[in-house]
Amino acid sequence: MPDPDPSLKPPLESIAVALRAERLRAGLSLTEVARRAGIAKSTLSQLESGAGNPSLETLWALCVVLEIPFSKLLAVPRAQVQVIRAGEGPAVFSAETDYRATLLAASPPGARRDVYGIAAEPGARRSSAPHLPGVVEHVVLSAGRALVGTADEPVELHPGDYTAYPADVPHVFQALEPGTRAVLVSEHH
Repeated sequence: MPDPDPSLKPPLESIAVALRAERLRAGLSLTEVARRAGIAKSTLSQLESGAGNPSLETLWALCVVLEIPFSKLLAVPRAQVQVIRAGEGPAVFSAETDYRATLLAASPPGARRDVYGIAAEPGARRSSAPHLPGVVEHVVLSAGRALVGTADEPVELHPGDYTAYPADVPHVFQALEPGTRAVLVSEHH
């Protein structure tokens, strides 16, 4: 996978503050959260201090342990009117495949959805472990072709196609053409 553009690095300060606050809210030690997430205690310590380069997989595992939506780690306060240009915004990269998720809109108080821009290239399938119970993902493919959905029954999407599937079971996203792009809405119940 190519090195990510430095301007697209995840917002480490936001991640650090959120991880620490949520870990303390849950009443868990560094050791316990790291154990449950399947990561090294030193990795979690680095992330809470604003260091490191966390992968999408590591952050998702921490969110599942802390029972928080993924966007809670990336969300920064935004003005009422916002524009995020293509290729901008807080992005997190997969450690396993050429896949980038960029938070476009975090769920505001009272709402339960987050919006991501997805950029993926052909190669390995991006497999996601189950998210919190009741989470549903909605995907609209805007460019390329991709296999998307539950791990057992992914569907092939073409530009303009839409799918929704339960994300509290293993699920996948696999680009089948270069330049595959999508909008993913994660709905929390």
